[in-house]
Amino acid sequence: MDKKAISPQDLEWYEKSYEDKDDSLVLERAVSHNGINNSAADYKADEKMKRVFSVEVPEQHVADQKQSGRCWMFSALNTMRFKIAENYKVSPKFELSQNYVNFWDKFEKSNYFLENVIKTADQPLGSRKIDFLMETPQQDGGQWDMLCAIIEKYGVVPSSTMVETYNSNRSDELNQTLNLKLRRDAEVLRKMVKDGSAEEKLESTKSDMLNDVYRILAYSLGRPTKRFDFEYRDTDNKYHMDKNLTPKEFFDKYVNINLEDYVSLINSPTDDKPFNETYTIEMLGNVVGGRQVKHLNLPIDELKDLAIKQLKNGEAVWFGCDVVQDSDRKKGIMDTHLYHKDALFSTDLKMSKGARLDYKESMMTHAMVITGVDLVDDQPTKWKVENSWGEKVGDKGYFVMSDDWFNEFVYQTVINKKYMSDKQLEEQKQAPKMLEPWDPMGSLASFKK
Repeated sequence: MDKKAISPQDLEWYEKSYEDKDDSLVLERAVSHNGINNSAADYKADEKMKRVFSVEVPEQHVADQKQSGRCWMFSALNTMRFKIAENYKVSPKFELSQNYVNFWDKFEKSNYFLENVIKTADQPLGSRKIDFLMETPQQDGGQWDMLCAIIEKYGVVPSSTMVETYNSNRSDELNQTLNLKLRRDAEVLRKMVKDGSAEEKLESTKSDMLNDVYRILAYSLGRPTKRFDFEYRDTDNKYHMDKNLTPKEFFDKYVNINLEDYVSLINSPTDDKPFNETYTIEMLGNVVGGRQVKHLNLPIDELKDLAIKQLKNGEAVWFGCDVVQDSDRKKGIMDTHLYHKDALFSTDLKMSKGARLDYKESMMTHAMVITGVDLVDDQPTKWKVENSWGEKVGDKGYFVMSDDWFNEFVYQTVINKKYMSDKQLEEQKQAPKMLEPWDPMGSLASFKK
């Protein structure tokens, strides 16, 4: 037998080691019956996660992304409806249309994908870059700058103007169909490039393909709103009507924020990404010619300090994290002390944040909104989080996140530049270093509840 293979003697030793542990059989029964998380749970951790915060913005009705991966979209629009509620006293249940943004995101992502297909057509099938491109031509997920690119081009509308559909709430069928269409189109375009087709012919063919994409999206999501009347009663029961608005006019008047003022900050403590420098990711985006994804990498304490400044000024904070780590969705708790799996299995499961990124143990999977923080001696101890999984999880849709969890599993925040120091502003202006398409900072927030 190969000495590197597992031998019968090895198995005997493993079995004896197992039997020699006094609690092995007890733990076997407990874990196999109750599951790993329930067996490793530290219920005392709940006591530290009391839902009282010294700084918080007003609560609003928690939205529900259903069986779709649009968390980044929901959370970004949730930060914007705070502005409308503050200035126009709309109902706490008022929402901006996620389906409207979803339509244009998928349409623009299709064009973005096809352009990348043409640009990389000289590379062979099976290369890492082509494999990456074909793995997911488009999907539900995204990042903050991608949301800005859509809104800057198409504006926003109230949810009552373009409602959710079966396919926006349950996106698998649409994604499978659209990705099949795009991969088929990729085959055609790559062959055309190989055969020496002129650029005009390629663009004409791509336009025909996008015409089909538009039809698929319109059947599945409905046609996007062009003009509408904004009609509502405010919280004082006063009636309002604003007629014949375009989506961009609505955004400019009612949301009324300059998206250029908001920048993406990341915390990636890895050797390949020095702090205080900016980064972008190859082939990451949605709108061709639109806003570029750009991140400024900062130490975690600076991300938290800026988030606190924004919260103190009454403004919520969009953030990206790895929601599956040390999280209890029923209780709405995210805490590094929630489970003790290392103690349960008598093994070392510790990894640094940088190592988790480097070795694919963790990356940004979900986006939510920070709406509060509890400060003790001016230091954060826990954070209030608005999720987009509806009101049946957590505390009516709200979660509490320990400060330790923020340190370990928060990777991105979006901050208004007015809260940043002069030094940070100068750093943010740097031309970004281009990262590979598969870099963990290019992961898309797309977690489904």
